[in-house]
Amino acid sequence: MEDRMSVDTIDKGQVESETPEMRAARERMIAASPPPQFFKLRAELVEKGRTNQVVADTGNMWVNLKVYAGGGENGLHNHTDQDHFHLVLQGSARFFGPRGETKDVGPYEGVMLPSGSFYRFNATSKEPLILLRVGCKTDPTAEHPRYNIYGEPLPSDSKENGQIEVVLRKGEFWGAKA
Repeated sequence: MEDRMSVDTIDKGQVESETPEMRAARERMIAASPPPQFFKLRAELVEKGRTNQVVADTGNMWVNLKVYAGGGENGLHNHTDQDHFHLVLQGSARFFGPRGETKDVGPYEGVMLPSGSFYRFNATSKEPLILLRVGCKTDPTAEHPRYNIYGEPLPSDSKENGQIEVVLRKGEFWGAKA
């Protein structure tokens, strides 16, 4: 271990013994590497309805910031080609399973949902519910369908999924500064 260069030294191209072939290989690797995606969590609060903001997406994994008005909910559904989790950042929610299971969650608590797991939830707090949702494909050809308990498609923006008109709290934000 003593005779190895630090990653920082290698990353900066400061290895004295680096051959032209090594340098070319390093440059090819860097050129083929996708850039990191930096993001902030910031959302306008809602008085009524819900919003969903994609804050980062690699095509295989995505991060969404979801805001629900107090009492807001969605319909029982699953995602057959993705694992995902919901993490409560503000407010509280009650999650429901297909057999009557319930779990109340508050700030910094969440639920991990394996592909195919049925669930629904509703916001139980008076203040807006803010969720961080992170999902990833379990099938490389996935199209991210969601289905109701009868196996029928359930679009996220449908009335059957609890979608109602959104009323924003103009100028009221949660999260990072603009």
